[in-house]
Amino acid sequence: MSKKGKILVAMSGGIDSTVSAVMLHEQGYEVVGITMKTWDYATSGGSKKETGCCSLDSINDARQVAVDLGFSHFIIDIREEFGDFVINNFVDEYMAGRTPNPCVLCNTHIKWEALLKRADMMDCEFIATGHYAQLRKENSRNIISKGLDNNKDQSYVLWGVSQRCLNRTVFPVGKFHKPAIKQMARDMGYVELANKSESYEICFVPDNDYRGFLKRRIPELEKKVEGGNFVDTEGKVIGKHKGYPFYTIGQRKLGVAFGKPKYVIEINPDTNTVTLGEEEELNRNGMWVGKLNLQKYETIQEPMKAITKVRYKHDGEQSIISQIDSRIKVEFATKVSAIAPGQSAVFYEGNDMIGGGIIFSNFDIR
Repeated sequence: MSKKGKILVAMSGGIDSTVSAVMLHEQGYEVVGITMKTWDYATSGGSKKETGCCSLDSINDARQVAVDLGFSHFIIDIREEFGDFVINNFVDEYMAGRTPNPCVLCNTHIKWEALLKRADMMDCEFIATGHYAQLRKENSRNIISKGLDNNKDQSYVLWGVSQRCLNRTVFPVGKFHKPAIKQMARDMGYVELANKSESYEICFVPDNDYRGFLKRRIPELEKKVEGGNFVDTEGKVIGKHKGYPFYTIGQRKLGVAFGKPKYVIEINPDTNTVTLGEEEELNRNGMWVGKLNLQKYETIQEPMKAITKVRYKHDGEQSIISQIDSRIKVEFATKVSAIAPGQSAVFYEGNDMIGGGIIFSNFDIR
């Protein structure tokens, strides 16, 4: 038995999880690798070759690292659980006129729970992933903070992970910049992996065409939603659209010429209408956030200052957040563009994540 303990490492076959596994092995942990098969793209009817964490090449890459270093590696099939929960939610959210973030949902409800379940079965004390985030314990709370490399920070997608799961979690690459991780991979002999391009697509939509995915999941969808109205902010009909699920808040490319740029301001699934407006009409300085998971604090007792991100690549804006029962009211210091219901809002105090939730609605404070 290793002095450091036994640790289950989620291995996607990518550079970050590979370097994580090697680092932990070199630090003296007894490493067990695990690769989760979450999706079989061929079943979706897509035209692009299967890529990413579920491809056979990626699984083989992960297994090869385990063979090289002499530790165990397992593949687990969680496609049924993943599909029932993550994909059904993805479809349901678009059908409700919202914009989901399936990676957050997968981390929160699928991956960590699947890892912990297998960790218990294999007598592993800890689990590790290749996320660029840092983790510490303070005042009996597990606190996630941003990864050292701000360009690669992935704390945003981890807001939903529970304290119970974080108790046993390790993020080996969070204290490094990406170029350093690439150099480590080269030094370890994984030159091809270090030069491998990264995918930022949703794993079950590898062609990045979510509209096509929705059509394949609901064959009668186009007939049900085609011919709806584009309306202006006064409610006047200004054109026809292809169906409300195929639009997102802030979208500019609409397939229709209006003489000057128009943006999606609001989506109403009940009437199959999509409201268009000028770019400045996307700006809001308030929103409501629900389905909360707080990490740094158990509750927010008083209104407090926070940097709030409304999407993954958002830099974040100064705000005041107030917890009112099971929701948080966010008031921004300056207006924020394209706040989309269904997306995740994540709150930070410095580099520490306070917590996050799902955006329910936005509003403008006059």
